[in-house]
Amino acid sequence: MAGLKLKSVAEQLRSLVAQGTRLSRCPVCASSTAPQQRNTGGQTTAQGGTNDPTSVVKALEKKTVKLEAEIRDLTERYERAVADSDNVRQRTRKFVEDAKLFGIQSFCRDLVEVADILESAVNETKQKGMTDAAEMLGTIEAKLHGIFTKHGLRKMTPVGGNYDPYDHEVVAHVPAEGRRPGSVATIKQDGYKLHGRTIRHAHVSIAVETQR
Repeated sequence: MAGLKLKSVAEQLRSLVAQGTRLSRCPVCASSTAPQQRNTGGQTTAQGGTNDPTSVVKALEKKTVKLEAEIRDLTERYERAVADSDNVRQRTRKFVEDAKLFGIQSFCRDLVEVADILESAVNETKQKGMTDAAEMLGTIEAKLHGIFTKHGLRKMTPVGGNYDPYDHEVVAHVPAEGRRPGSVATIKQDGYKLHGRTIRHAHVSIAVETQR
């Protein structure tokens, strides 16, 4: 809408500039366009207006200035509308991309609990010497983690690394015993990330220096 109005104003402006140029170059032509004159008391006057080409040019210049101001205003509004449209388009594209990546986030939270159960079962069967069961459960666990990797779900491995409040939840403090104070000492519950976004914090214990 703003573009159409801007085009109309620009056409009016070009017409007025061309008309003003002709009048300034040819006063006789300008006077010929004035209303027919009449002679009253020896004086010549114009019906309905002036016969002075200079006044006509000034009037055209004044209208030209007004139209130029309208053009600037319409141009600014048009540019703002284009910028707003571009911002909306970018936000919509980002929203669609996030929906594709993280639409399975809730489902993944449920699946990692299944992974916890499998891991616990594998460890328990190994401790009890149930080799065949441990091997079978281990195969299932490996297959499950392969599916996780395929869909961008990754288990965190923070042991020995720095504590990060965005990824870790501290559940205990343990003596450093050769570990760097402030680092992650052990994991109580695995944390997971989906395409780099934390969907479950790792429950960790932090190494601290003990006073002697």
